[in-house]
Amino acid sequence: MSGTIAAPRGPFRIGDRVQLTGPKGRLHTVTLREDGELHTHHGVLRHADLVGLPDGSVVANSGGHEYLALRPLLRDFVMSMPRGAAIVYPKDAAQILAQADVFPGAVVVEAGVGSGALALWLLRGIGGTGRLVSFERREDFAEVARANVETFLGERPENWDLIVGDLVSALPETMAPDSVDRVVLDMLAPWECIDVVAEALAPGGVVICYIATATQLSRVAEYLRATGLFTEPEANETMVRGWHVEGLAVRPDHRMVAHTGFLLTARRLAPGAVAPEQKRRASKTSYGDEDVELWTPGAVGDRQITDKNLRKRVREAQRAAEAAKAAAGTAGEIGQSGPSA
Repeated sequence: MSGTIAAPRGPFRIGDRVQLTGPKGRLHTVTLREDGELHTHHGVLRHADLVGLPDGSVVANSGGHEYLALRPLLRDFVMSMPRGAAIVYPKDAAQILAQADVFPGAVVVEAGVGSGALALWLLRGIGGTGRLVSFERREDFAEVARANVETFLGERPENWDLIVGDLVSALPETMAPDSVDRVVLDMLAPWECIDVVAEALAPGGVVICYIATATQLSRVAEYLRATGLFTEPEANETMVRGWHVEGLAVRPDHRMVAHTGFLLTARRLAPGAVAPEQKRRASKTSYGDEDVELWTPGAVGDRQITDKNLRKRVREAQRAAEAAKAAAGTAGEIGQSGPSA
């Protein structure tokens, strides 16, 4: 099958992932099995009791406690899936799709793939006619990402290539010059990749960098300016604040999802074009060796995951992917044979 799989509809089936909201709003995500059961201190809920029910049903467990059953949205899935590396959160993924103007049919390059969260959003954005090429330096992270994508989609989409390797050396070997519409960089030192990105991007194409710290933001912005190959970079961050709304009790939530990262975007100029010079206020635009030292990936720091924990998450992701593919195969057989009388 080419392209991505449409969101499933209809009654719950064996192999489906279901998000259960129980007493006090606690969430449980399960993959339906013939003999599966959800055990909590409130009682036991048999998976078989969910099979055949439509999305949005309410079912009671053995203790009489009710659970709301829904197929998880993509934002729910990425927040609960096994992780090898930190994920791009839904609020930032939505801004990446918007600011990079990811469109159906686009050719998109992503580096690095991490746990596959952003890849899922990009696959949805490009549709079945686009192409996504993801690069990841670490094989173990790539395994987690591959399994997570297959879990959510039920198969590995044919328009997605996952390449294990360094973007600087692998991108010129994979993509022809001027053949890429959008490039998304999620890495510690994106400035190291700007030259090969500029070669791969078509004129007018967008590069967008997901950056954790202000020092990284400054370094990559100055590098983009220095190349003379891009428009003036634009930087921003996205903060989401929820609200409590109950009758006349309307107030902001006490907690919010604040800074997770910066987004920096720029567009590829045509060959030989020189962008009009922009007037700026006087500021500290120069930097020396000591400043550059603070910008190195080692100084910035990188959250590490233990090998044991990562192997566990790889196994979890692969088991979920196998269950999803089995469910997709079962659904295909049912569709070919037609509904039972």
